[in-house]
Amino acid sequence: HEYQLSTILQQQFNRVGRAEHGSVALPGVLRTSSVGPETLNVGTMPSPQQQVTTGQMHLGHMPPLSAAQQALVGTINTSMQAVQQAQADLEEVEELPPLGNDMASKMWIQNKVDESKHEIHSQVGAITAGTASVVNLTAGDPTDTDYTAVGCAITTISSNLTEMSKGVKLLAALMEDEVGSGQDLMRAARTLTGAVSDLLKAVEPASGEPRQTVLTAAGSIGQASGDLLRQIGENETDERFQDVLMNLAKAVANAAAMMVLKAKNVAQVSEDTVLQNRVIAAATQCALSTSQLVACAKVVSPTISSPVCQEQLIEAGKLVDRSVEGCVKACLSATDDGELLKAVSAAASVVTQALADLLTHVRNYASRGEPIGRYDQATDAIMTVTESIFTSMGDAGEMVKQARLLAQATSDLVNAMRSDAEAEINVDNSKKLLAAAKLLADATARMVEAAKGAAAYPENEDQQQKLREAAEGLRVATNAAAQNAIKKKLITKLENAVKQAAAAATQTIAASQNAAASNKNTAAHQQLVQSCKAVADHIPQLVQGVRNSQSQPEDGSAQLALIIASQNFLQPGSKMVASAKSSVPTVGDQAAAMQLGQCAKNLATSLAELRTAAQKAYEACGPMEIDSALTAVQTLRNELQDAKTAAIKQQLKPLPGESLEKCAQDLGSTSKAVGSSMAQLLTCAAQGNEHYTGVAARETAQALKTLAQAARGVAAATADPATASAMLDSAREVMDGSTMLISEAKQALVAPGDSESQQRLAQVAKSVSHSLSACVNCLPGQKDVDMALKNIGEASKKLLMETIPPCSKSFQEAQSDLNQTAADLNQSAGDVVHASKGTSSQLADASGKFSEDFDEFLDAGIEMAGHTQSKEDQFQVIGNLKNISMASSKLLLAAKSLSVDPGAANAKGLLAAAARSVTDSINQLINLCTQQAPGQKECDNALRELEAVRGLLDNPNEPVNDLSYFDCIESVMESSKVLGESMAGISHNCKTGDAALAHDAIAEATQLMREAVDDLMVTLNEAASEVGIVGGMVDSIADSMGKLGEGTPPEPEGSFVDYQTTMVKYSKAIAVTAQEMMTKSVSGPEELGSLASQVTGDYSQLALQGHLAAATAEPEEIGVQIKLRVQELGHGCIVLVQKAGALQSCPSDSITKRELIEGARVVTEKVSMVLSVLQAGNKGTQACITAASAVSGIIADLGTTIMFASASTLNAETDTDSFADHRENILKTAKALVEDTKNLVSGAASGQEKLARAAQSSATTITQLTDVVKLGAASIGPDDPETQVVLLNAVKDVAKALGELIGATKCAAGKAADDSSMFQLKSAAKVMVTNVTSLLKTVKAVEDEATRGTRALEATIECIRQELTVFQSKDTPVKFTTPEEFIRMTKGITTATAKAVAAGNSARQEDVISTANLSRKVIADMLTACKVSAYHDGVSEEVRGRALLYGTECTNGYIRLLEHVLQVLQRPTAEQKQHLAVFSKRVAGAVTELIQTAEAMKGTEWVDPEDPTVIAETELLGAAASIEAAAKKLEQLKPRAKPKQADESLDFEEQILEAAKSIAAATSALVKSASAAQRELVAQGKVGSIPANAEDDGQWSQGLISAARMVAAATSNLCEAANASVQGHATEEKLISSAKQVAASTAQLLVACKVKADQDSEAMKRLQAAGNAVKRASDNLVKAAQKAAFDKADDENVVVKTKFVGGIAQIIAAQEEMLRKERELEEARKKLAQIRQQQYKFLPSELREDED
Repeated sequence: HEYQLSTILQQQFNRVGRAEHGSVALPGVLRTSSVGPETLNVGTMPSPQQQVTTGQMHLGHMPPLSAAQQALVGTINTSMQAVQQAQADLEEVEELPPLGNDMASKMWIQNKVDESKHEIHSQVGAITAGTASVVNLTAGDPTDTDYTAVGCAITTISSNLTEMSKGVKLLAALMEDEVGSGQDLMRAARTLTGAVSDLLKAVEPASGEPRQTVLTAAGSIGQASGDLLRQIGENETDERFQDVLMNLAKAVANAAAMMVLKAKNVAQVSEDTVLQNRVIAAATQCALSTSQLVACAKVVSPTISSPVCQEQLIEAGKLVDRSVEGCVKACLSATDDGELLKAVSAAASVVTQALADLLTHVRNYASRGEPIGRYDQATDAIMTVTESIFTSMGDAGEMVKQARLLAQATSDLVNAMRSDAEAEINVDNSKKLLAAAKLLADATARMVEAAKGAAAYPENEDQQQKLREAAEGLRVATNAAAQNAIKKKLITKLENAVKQAAAAATQTIAASQNAAASNKNTAAHQQLVQSCKAVADHIPQLVQGVRNSQSQPEDGSAQLALIIASQNFLQPGSKMVASAKSSVPTVGDQAAAMQLGQCAKNLATSLAELRTAAQKAYEACGPMEIDSALTAVQTLRNELQDAKTAAIKQQLKPLPGESLEKCAQDLGSTSKAVGSSMAQLLTCAAQGNEHYTGVAARETAQALKTLAQAARGVAAATADPATASAMLDSAREVMDGSTMLISEAKQALVAPGDSESQQRLAQVAKSVSHSLSACVNCLPGQKDVDMALKNIGEASKKLLMETIPPCSKSFQEAQSDLNQTAADLNQSAGDVVHASKGTSSQLADASGKFSEDFDEFLDAGIEMAGHTQSKEDQFQVIGNLKNISMASSKLLLAAKSLSVDPGAANAKGLLAAAARSVTDSINQLINLCTQQAPGQKECDNALRELEAVRGLLDNPNEPVNDLSYFDCIESVMESSKVLGESMAGISHNCKTGDAALAHDAIAEATQLMREAVDDLMVTLNEAASEVGIVGGMVDSIADSMGKLGEGTPPEPEGSFVDYQTTMVKYSKAIAVTAQEMMTKSVSGPEELGSLASQVTGDYSQLALQGHLAAATAEPEEIGVQIKLRVQELGHGCIVLVQKAGALQSCPSDSITKRELIEGARVVTEKVSMVLSVLQAGNKGTQACITAASAVSGIIADLGTTIMFASASTLNAETDTDSFADHRENILKTAKALVEDTKNLVSGAASGQEKLARAAQSSATTITQLTDVVKLGAASIGPDDPETQVVLLNAVKDVAKALGELIGATKCAAGKAADDSSMFQLKSAAKVMVTNVTSLLKTVKAVEDEATRGTRALEATIECIRQELTVFQSKDTPVKFTTPEEFIRMTKGITTATAKAVAAGNSARQEDVISTANLSRKVIADMLTACKVSAYHDGVSEEVRGRALLYGTECTNGYIRLLEHVLQVLQRPTAEQKQHLAVFSKRVAGAVTELIQTAEAMKGTEWVDPEDPTVIAETELLGAAASIEAAAKKLEQLKPRAKPKQADESLDFEEQILEAAKSIAAATSALVKSASAAQRELVAQGKVGSIPANAEDDGQWSQGLISAARMVAAATSNLCEAANASVQGHATEEKLISSAKQVAASTAQLLVACKVKADQDSEAMKRLQAAGNAVKRASDNLVKAAQKAAFDKADDENVVVKTKFVGGIAQIIAAQEEMLRKERELEEARKKLAQIRQQQYKFLPSELREDED
């Protein structure tokens, strides 16, 4: 096989060599296809001939086929049958039913033609893409081919061919009017089928066809596809584009031919034949991949508009790129000749350039759109450059540079508009253009002036702001001037997006049908079929929308119809994507599953693009929905009038696919939709909400369209002309009324709240409602039900008479009659239920029969009433008859509404309930009348009830109650029990199962299953992202984008500012990740998956916040912009994630690498756009966010500086530096900050501009202040660290207060003066001023040694008060901590209290300063820990309350203590000093309470982390964990591979590993048991948890710990020894000694536990069992190892040398070795003894074993 392949390659190589002379590259490929007629002959050749040949080739030359190849052969055979079937189908044209000549019929034909053309185009696109894919996939070595993917491509081709043949037949039938064109179309389709047949034969693994045959067959498919598309007028609009494409492909081929020649020169000079062959092979590969590229270009060129085709061509280009690289590498290793290599490298760069040109050309197709005149480009440039100006705020140079570009772009646009105005014939249009041009020119002039100002004063922010505003003005002017151009461009983009989405949907439907045969899950398949049906119903609207929009480019309503069709398509489309994806895993045929998966992925991508395009187009086209709806409804009215004219002439024919039943059901269900959308229209119009009134008008028009179609269908299918006319008239009345209603709604919008217009609206709505009812009542079957209802009403009047007529029958007769008529009525009720689900005539018969039976039953009931003795009984009988009459009417009404709209929610449930109600009320009457015959009535009732419920089992798809599945099982079980018990009298053989147990078991199994599936999903996602499968991520992003575009978001709980803040955070995170992805694309592509996953997560959060931000943004325009920018970022993220996936699966692909880097750049750019639109939203609040971020950085920095100062390492910059040098600077900057504070507070009320300036200024000032204070602190010198800390703390307090103030300002911005946020702002400002004053005092006190301490203490007290305020606020902390952490924090307070008392007593300033610094820290730490641990999940409300209370008490007590210290400092009397103790005791009391509260937080679980017993348990669990880790390591080991020997029977390695694994498992269990035993001992009190006999217990716990550690260490050693032994690095002896060590340490652990334990306790038994398991496992290991060592000893036969001298030498060497070993043994024994002695020093006496 390889030989054959190399000959093919060799031929190819030679052929390329000759190309130079004929100056045409690769002649075999580039010749225009002359195989048209031949293809046909081949297509119709009898297939057995082919198969015989294949068989011979296979037997002669081929190795046996692999499983994947066999699967492909199966796929090809199936596909071949499908192709032959399609070929046969294309022999005869479809027969259509006779069609009418009314408007609707003509419209139907036009629409069907358009849909068929669209579908054929889409299917041909898929066939060419599949063909190109086959060419690309089968390019390399057959052993490397992905046969499943080839199968998928072939399945795509055949399934699309099957679908295409149906469409071609229908289209040919519809085109028959145009003479002969139908037959031409069929012929072209047969040619394509023949070409596909050839391709399938050529790629069959066993065919042995040369590569050229595959390429030729592919070329024929391209040719035939182009011909077929030309036949239906669907060929690509731009023929030039295709010509350029082919020329560029040929240019690549020519360049490659040159390169191959240069490589050939290298091969000729190479000395080394291996290297020479390598060059030849690489050059051959280069030639092959190029010929393939040309073939691929030929195939996809007719359908290049399809993204899938573009993708295949790009893929072929990448193959060329790789083969060129390979060729260059091979040449470099084959020779050192510089000239030759230079030539190769130059030729390679020509190929690369040609390839780049080709790929750029292909990529340009997507962005190309339709040409829109000259100012399209200028408009784009203006939009892009203004964005750049917005994002460059702060960088004047960059802004001015962009302004220059902007001026250039606008002058281009103005010139273009002026020349258009001159050329314009229409004077009005000309004037409009000139006026717009003037506006634009003026705006440009203003912008140029502003740019000059910004250039002259680059530091001046106001100038930059002016430039920004001027740029915004220019942007608005451009939008106004080029509005039509922009709108056209957006509509063109939408048209393209619609085409792609419709094509992708068509593909997915074809793939779903193809996958049906092998789908194992019927439910999933059913769901997929349903969603395909829904999508198939929507595709026609898309196709018609594009047609109308393209044919009437100036018609706004045509554009709106396209936008609406697009928006309506999104939801069913997404649903289909979801069902397709969930079906993929259950499709057995791998190729079909792959095809379905790929189609679903493509559809998801095109839906995301469609969503954005529709959104943008909708914004550009503006609200014209009401007018559009009016036009649509008037058109419907005219169509109905036209249909009536046809009906009168008896020429109205049903459209294909219409039946009376279907149309009747559509009419019924749509009448409800019309009603509800009209109600919405009324509400919105009354509220004056233009947008939602438009939406409601649009929905009304859509519902009316379906109603009109259904009404026409019913009329066409009705035999009676009068009924048909009545139906069409009533439908027309609905249209007339609706037209009035929509017009009135439009008027009401102009004057919302006008009572007169409201009344008119209500009246019109009422009349429309009547017309709707009349329309529904015209439906066949409905009239009969109405008649039956009327009859029941008439008959029931008999019950209203005063006296009951005398009896005419005996009691027995009357009773018998009543029973008989009751049975009949019950039966009829069942028939009504059944008929309401059947045809209209069945319902008509059943309701007529029901009303007759009701009449007879009523008469029998009245007769029976005459026989009753008492008046009271008579009343009861009559009352029951009335109930039956009510129930009967309800039954008929329910049947009527179900027959009208079978899909209505709960309709079937209501009908079943109504039928049961009839049965129940009959039973009640019979009970009343047959009380004399005990037992009989129960039997009769039971029979009637059974009869009534029997129908429920006929259709078990309908829910009849609200129970869940398990509740139903319970209920069935329970009822079965009752049934069994009831029947026990008849039969004693009924047994029932235990329902509850089964339920629990199922529930538990379900839970396990759910967990397993969750785990599986997590694992799959991780695995998928690792190998670059990013479909899920792409869906997630698309999903988030979709939700962003949906209507109203959930009710926003926060303000715009909150969402703005989080959006900034997530946007920046995305930008950072994108940058990291750029780096990793080069350094670590394997990490791209997790980064892509990060982008996905951040984006979904961003989109959610964006939705809320857009809803709360003012003005609304900003909200729209936010959504738009976030969606654009979403597109960027999708591309980035896809490229990351592609690069992961092929890390060396340079093209993908470049694409990824470009994608990351785009994402960064889009992030800056999101940020700039957020800034535009609330410039001031945005500045606050930025400033707050800067302040938090300063606070963190000060924290670090304080640490340096505390450690006495904060030094002055120069020796001469003194604090006095910095004092003035600090005071001046602090005062400036006070001014900023005032500006911030006033800025919150005055406006965003002022607020922004104040926020920026305050951030700058605090930065300066911090810097000067740090310099001042440093100048004090490291000898006085406490004073340095006081000073730094003072400025840190100011920074914290500023942070709080900025936050408060941000929240208060734009709020009313009495809003609560304003009060918070004022209190924050007060704190700010207090802290600045405190800083100033501290600065003044620094040089005054007498007051330094006092000042520090005052500042600390103020700081603690502020911390307490924060502590008492209602905010829930984000992080949580443990109670242990809290307790640790309280211990510091005790130390600080002691220090405070000492400072009070000594009254030394330095003591006071250090107390002040320490107090501040410990109280802040305690308050933080107290709050975060109090809000931990497990903490009860009561304990939380206590914690917060004592936290406050402790702090207040401490403040009082510090205040007293201050008093002592000012008046140091002995009495005052004695009081210090009182205050300190209060603090100590509060600390005790806090600690107890912390213990309560833990519940009974609370432990003292210092308790030796607890340490023991922790250690035991730690040991268990380390043993498990070692065991896991063993799990992953595999015995080393070694050459098998003939007589080897021992799988020693496996034995060792198994034994070691079981030891590890057993010791893990042992240590866990020991920890349980330990806990039990504590519980029993044998070991104190608060140790009374601490010394003894502590020593005992130590013993337990060391024993556990020994077990862990020994197990770990054993695992290492087993590993080493298996890998061949260690001896069996080492293994044996390790195993013995495990056994010994286990024994020690058991002894350690037994010392204090209860021998019969559960834990002790477990411990003992675990110990035995370890011992057993160790013994097994030792045995296995000894056996191995023994066997090995036997095997190692000593080879004795025969020569004497050699022999003596051998003996001496052996003796020497023996002596050395004995000495080593002795030393080892001593060493072991020493180790044991050392360890035993630390063990309690009970644990020491005898020394032997």
